[in-house]
Amino acid sequence: MSWILLFIAGLCEVGWAVGLKYTEGFTRLIPSVLTAIAMLFSVVLLGLAMKTLPAGTAYAVWTGIGTVGTVILGAVLLGEPMSLPRVACIALIVCGIAGLKFLS
Repeated sequence: MSWILLFIAGLCEVGWAVGLKYTEGFTRLIPSVLTAIAMLFSVVLLGLAMKTLPAGTAYAVWTGIGTVGTVILGAVLLGEPMSLPRVACIALIVCGIAGLKFLS
């Protein structure tokens, strides 16, 4: 169950990271509120997952999911560049996340 909570927390992190772009410096109300809610859910779920998972592993997986998801959504939604070297680096992060999951 902790891994599921951690995965959802990572997805919420993607939501708030991308959401920050849409807040335009917290000057737009709806995106700002949704971003703040995603932040809250992300941290609360991370905390719940850390009750049974090692802190270092949980944090690394959480930030890894957030990083990979944000890069992907940045390319899809915001038109950010997606070059072969970037894809290779993201693949390395995914390998690290998978390694931490299987070793825990």
